[in-house]
Amino acid sequence: MFLPINKDDTAMETFIIIWHKVISHTGLFQNIISDRDPKFTSALWTNLHNLFGTKLSFSTAYHPQTDGLAEIMIQTLEDMIRKFCPYGLEFEDSDSFTHDWCALIPALELAYKTSIHSSTGKTPAILEKGWNSRLPYDTLKKDLVDIHPTESSFKLILDKARHHANSCMQDSLNYANEQWDKSHKPPEFKIGDLVLVSNLNFNNIKGSNKLKY
Repeated sequence: MFLPINKDDTAMETFIIIWHKVISHTGLFQNIISDRDPKFTSALWTNLHNLFGTKLSFSTAYHPQTDGLAEIMIQTLEDMIRKFCPYGLEFEDSDSFTHDWCALIPALELAYKTSIHSSTGKTPAILEKGWNSRLPYDTLKKDLVDIHPTESSFKLILDKARHHANSCMQDSLNYANEQWDKSHKPPEFKIGDLVLVSNLNFNNIKGSNKLKY
């Protein structure tokens, strides 16, 4: 789910949004992947993880081996928003009315979930529900046929689709790791060696930005 929130939202406000928008629809999650956002590292979320039996995993910036899937999805969403808002965070519709970028989220989420992904060969909607969501485009088609699976075969279809998707995603991650490792070999250091460390991605360094380069 794509949920717009404010960067100033507290841990409690974030939990309330997730409770109403995510957990109420899908149930409790088993794992959360976060980029060490304070919203998810607070004492509140620590207690919630212990209470619900969930796990918090941290992604590492500029390290594709950690969890590239989440980063790819975020980049895809950013690219989709950028198509509509190339010069800022607002866009105009065909009637010249101005809207905030948040108004795009529901439509972009529907487009994302009903698009075939190269890594799985299926749409997220198929993997989640077993069938694609009905789109406005479908109303233009003639002789629409109900393709919902029967109750007896529904679970089998979902299980096979998810198994195939998981296999494809793992292959995609393995391929990405192999390509990364081919051109990025860790240097060998010895005790006492002098090294130069780039602080380009260090956000906690005070002073002039000129010192970063």
